[in-house]
Amino acid sequence: MIIGNKEFLTEGHTYVCGILNATPDSFSDGGKWNDRERALNRVEEMVAEGADLIDIGGESTRPGYTPLSEEEEMARVLPVIEAVKASFDVPLSLDTCKPKVAEAGIRAGADMINDIWGLRYHEQMAKIIAASGLPCCLMHNRKQADYRDLLPEVAGDLQESVRLAEAAGIAREKIILDPGVGFGKSYEHNLEVICRLEELRDLGFPLLLGCSRKSVIGLTLDLPADQRIEGTLVTTVMGVIKGCMFVRVHDIKENVRAVKMARAILNSDSRRN
Repeated sequence: MIIGNKEFLTEGHTYVCGILNATPDSFSDGGKWNDRERALNRVEEMVAEGADLIDIGGESTRPGYTPLSEEEEMARVLPVIEAVKASFDVPLSLDTCKPKVAEAGIRAGADMINDIWGLRYHEQMAKIIAASGLPCCLMHNRKQADYRDLLPEVAGDLQESVRLAEAAGIAREKIILDPGVGFGKSYEHNLEVICRLEELRDLGFPLLLGCSRKSVIGLTLDLPADQRIEGTLVTTVMGVIKGCMFVRVHDIKENVRAVKMARAILNSDSRRN
């Protein structure tokens, strides 16, 4: 899969996607990077620590968040996208579910669209992505954590997102799926989704896993967001074991090391044969 000017393997490798929140109210790092110079400094740091992709978001999606207008979101993310593209040779993903934001972000230089509603928030999203020819990450989400049979229903919802993508003309080879840990799921649901990721791999698309500092870790370890790095590393290793293409994280250096170690262990049998 080509994202920006870089080729990413969809099998046998896990890449690290760094999170850059251009927001004042993100649950884990709100206000830290919503200034242009600070954002650039953070990207420089993430690239130096081994980030393969940077995901820029302008709207916090923490529980109880206040939705932004498209104009407000564009005012946050477009200057950051333009500045990063002018300064760094790193692929950029734009985290948005709004058509005007996606369209403007693509013009500004975004290399991928990451939609937390899997194209189901607005019907125009699929058409805009298809017209751009860019890859996309389609996340699972629901307004209510109401399931009779969790994994089959998550898989079914993701298949509907894929159907919308293909109907608009997005090629299958440009689609990544995200199981949506922390979105429309209870604590127990989140643990189960992480445990059974291989069942979603069976859908035939690469997966992105985003668990970094999330409440499933906080509730398990009884720790605040800024003390959840060890828990995040465990989920990253699970992602490697289960064959995820990307892990989306805040703490780059530590997660890059965890991925490298897990991959070395998994590859040890093939080196002996």
